[in-house]
Amino acid sequence: MRRQNRVANDESAAGSSAQSSSPPSSSSGGDSNDGSDPPPPSSPQPTPTPSSIAKQSVPEIYPQVLALPIARRPLFPGFYKAVVVRNPAVVAAIKEMMKRGQPYLGAFLLKDENTDSDVITDINSVHPVGVFAQITSVFTANSGTGDDKEEGLTAVLYPHRRIKITELIKAGEHTSTAKVQEETQTVTPPPTPTEGDVMKIPQGPVQTSFLHKHAISIVQVDNLATQPYNKDDQYIRAFMSEIVSVFKDIAQLNPLFRDQITNFSINQVASNVFDEPDKLADFAAAVSSGEVGELQDVLESLVVDDRLRKALLVLKKELINAQLQSKLSRDVDSKIAKRQREYYLMEQLKGIKKELGMESDGKDKLIEKFKERAASLKMPEGVRKVFDEELNKLMGLEPAASEANVTRNYLEWLTQIPWGQHTPENFSITHAQKVLDEDHYGLKDVKDRILEFLAVGKLRGTVQGKIICLVGPPGVGKTSIGKSIARALNRQFFRFSVGGLTDVAEIKGHRRTYVGALPGKIIQALKRVGTENPLVLIDEVDKIGRGINGDPASALLEMLDPEQNNGFLDHYMDVPVDLSRVLFVCTGELLGGYLVLLILTLTHFSANNLDTIPAPLLDRMEVLEVSGYVSEEKCVIAEKYLGPQAKEASGLKDTDIVLEPSTVDVLIKYYCRESGVRNLKKHIDKIYRKAALKLILDLGETVFPEPVPATATSTLAPSSADDPQPKTVESQEPPANEPNEVASEESTRNESGDRKTVTTQERKPLQIPDDIHVRITPENLKDYVGPPVYHKDRMYVSPPPPGVSTGLGYLGNGSGAVMPVEATVYYAYGSSSQSMPGKGGLQLTGKLGEVIRESAQIGLSWVKAHAYELGITKTPEEQFLTDRDIHVHMPEGSIGKEGPSAGTAILSAFVSLFTKTKIHPDIAMTGEISLVGQVLPVGGLKEKILAAHRAGIKTILAPAANRADIEENVPESVKTGIRFVYVEDVREVLHEVFRGQGIVERWKDTLSL
Repeated sequence: MRRQNRVANDESAAGSSAQSSSPPSSSSGGDSNDGSDPPPPSSPQPTPTPSSIAKQSVPEIYPQVLALPIARRPLFPGFYKAVVVRNPAVVAAIKEMMKRGQPYLGAFLLKDENTDSDVITDINSVHPVGVFAQITSVFTANSGTGDDKEEGLTAVLYPHRRIKITELIKAGEHTSTAKVQEETQTVTPPPTPTEGDVMKIPQGPVQTSFLHKHAISIVQVDNLATQPYNKDDQYIRAFMSEIVSVFKDIAQLNPLFRDQITNFSINQVASNVFDEPDKLADFAAAVSSGEVGELQDVLESLVVDDRLRKALLVLKKELINAQLQSKLSRDVDSKIAKRQREYYLMEQLKGIKKELGMESDGKDKLIEKFKERAASLKMPEGVRKVFDEELNKLMGLEPAASEANVTRNYLEWLTQIPWGQHTPENFSITHAQKVLDEDHYGLKDVKDRILEFLAVGKLRGTVQGKIICLVGPPGVGKTSIGKSIARALNRQFFRFSVGGLTDVAEIKGHRRTYVGALPGKIIQALKRVGTENPLVLIDEVDKIGRGINGDPASALLEMLDPEQNNGFLDHYMDVPVDLSRVLFVCTGELLGGYLVLLILTLTHFSANNLDTIPAPLLDRMEVLEVSGYVSEEKCVIAEKYLGPQAKEASGLKDTDIVLEPSTVDVLIKYYCRESGVRNLKKHIDKIYRKAALKLILDLGETVFPEPVPATATSTLAPSSADDPQPKTVESQEPPANEPNEVASEESTRNESGDRKTVTTQERKPLQIPDDIHVRITPENLKDYVGPPVYHKDRMYVSPPPPGVSTGLGYLGNGSGAVMPVEATVYYAYGSSSQSMPGKGGLQLTGKLGEVIRESAQIGLSWVKAHAYELGITKTPEEQFLTDRDIHVHMPEGSIGKEGPSAGTAILSAFVSLFTKTKIHPDIAMTGEISLVGQVLPVGGLKEKILAAHRAGIKTILAPAANRADIEENVPESVKTGIRFVYVEDVREVLHEVFRGQGIVERWKDTLSL
């Protein structure tokens, strides 16, 4: 390739030096309008050497020529082009042509750019219009080494005129392609010969007959003459002026283009190309880098104005490309210049700071920042020593070292822990009581315990205390107690959850040797709040797990235990941190309930059973029971808290929508019987949401119109600095589910780039008319929350059959319930006359737990043991239930029941069944029984009595051991209208249950109290 470039350069020089020595060229070619006959042919000149320019005349008519296919771009008359020929047959033919003094051939553009051939095998493989070219010089081009050298030829062609293939006389053999040199076409024409030098060859194959012995392509051609034109035509002159103008624009942008034009102007002596329209069009196409098809169109065009138009199109595209290149170059230059300027200014600034003594690197500033932080903290002596050691280590490390990054992060954490910094506490009992009453209604025991804690802190000036465990049902406000305590004490508040936690490192941090190590949650909390006495709420401690990375529950013990947490050691910090001033509030849900622990001061867990709490932690706790709310308390909570919150959340804050107290009472009685108020809150929210929906549907969209979209407003009014154009994002709207045409069109539109408008402006609430008045009464409550969940409070209102008693139970959701106990006796199969005898077995149904099953077994055993005293058998020796089985059922079957409190009710049902005596439905009982007949205390009495009050029970039999609990903790409003009978033995239960019945008279002798 280097040699080919040299050849092209030598050829240009040779062309310019030979202008005065009659080189072969003609100005009367096929493109000429001169119709004069050329002079007669002269004798051929001596054959020149292959490296010199041939000195001979150019024939006007040359019917058969060697056809040479050209790749990539066509040749234009008047412009040199160097080609490389590899085909040996074509090379031999060219050499013989040069020796014979007939160096003429036809150059035609290949239609397929990827074709590799120096011969034409199919006339359709090339464009029919090409150029009649003269070989001005040839050079040998060898490729390969040693004996494998392949001889090639570099030929410099000078096209004279346009020709057209009419017939393929001979097809050549395909080997390789004549490759066009990458050099730009030289625009120097060969010297113009005198008119006497032009000879006219007679038509016929005489002058090319020698070519038939070579395996080359020979074609029959016709000259193509440019159609006559008027040089002074206004369209032609306009095209020429525009082409010259575009030439100037491109020359200003592209230096190479400018050099080509200059070179042509210097070497053009025969005529001025800018004054000849046809040559100007060829020149424009020859020097441009347009598409192959467009350049071929220019070559094939014989109408001057059409040729000018196509050449101008090619030049315009060249101009656009040059402008784009110039813009990109300017952009890159400006960026480089800006960076160089910034670098220069920064270097100057460094020099100025150095001269003024102000220079300091980033490490000095970092160390100074750590020292300032440490000076404002009250670090313990051991922590201060560690800080100084780490700071000295950082000073000796290079900033790029990995150890420097680890040390810097450690110092960041060490100086962001609030050592000795705390918020002043407010131990005012009056203020605390006011805050607790504002946030919670009821919970007297919890509030009293918090006030006791604050009173001790007020007298001692510090907070110290033991761990208190509050056990109670969900929804009674245990989680929100932590926030109320923080507000009452004026402490910072932080919350994190440990649900599903299985890694001890989340509590105690990671070792600093690990990549991405961090301290534990409590250290992160101290950094966030900025004080060492915050209130930290730990959620979901009941869901804390245990995995291969340790036991987080045991790690919590060190963090929460007041005997250990004054020197809590985090794995990352590796220095003792005092957590004794932190107020922990831990909440969790276990078996439908919550567990709240008050640690040190008041740390909360919540649960219905304490089995999941680690034994060491449980040993340090004082367990207090947090009972649920009664109906009156729920009504007040709904009126003061839940109703206003739900009304505001539904957008109905200033609307006259009233939820009547009687409606709330119905809601509590038939929809929300849980001890807590969470379900009540959900139903009140639903009521106000439904009211909002009915309001919109009744008044319509005209009263509550949608705001005008941002896109519409931006088109109506011009945007300003304060009202910018709305942003858009790519639409992710899912297509419609219906497989119809509309859904298909919408899906296609979304996939084709539909965009959604986004904005940062908040939507303003709508104003509701003042004439809206809505009353939610018990009559229309069903329209808002649906049918009642609980239809009736008790199953039996009239006296039930023998074998049925009424017990009081405590459900898993924290509410009490009136639960009947049904017992019946039966033979094993069929009727009593045609059946297999039973075995005295006991069958229990109603989704009963293990404990309640044991209570039924105890009750049956006691009745069997005292069958004679109860009057069931006539003699003490008589066998009882030897041939019959007993079935006990407790409705409702889908509700699970567990616990020992149904013992008295089951025993009473057995006695009623066997003595065939009915029990009055207004009598309910609760209590655990022992095998000898003692009645033992039970829990959940407040909820059970509340359920009995709701069901209209008149008499309740309760264990005597629960008397103080009932009198102290059950509100008087719930006990009103109920007679309480406290019993210690089942005999007292039976005498009270069957009072007034005939069988009681016999019991005075056999079953005395």
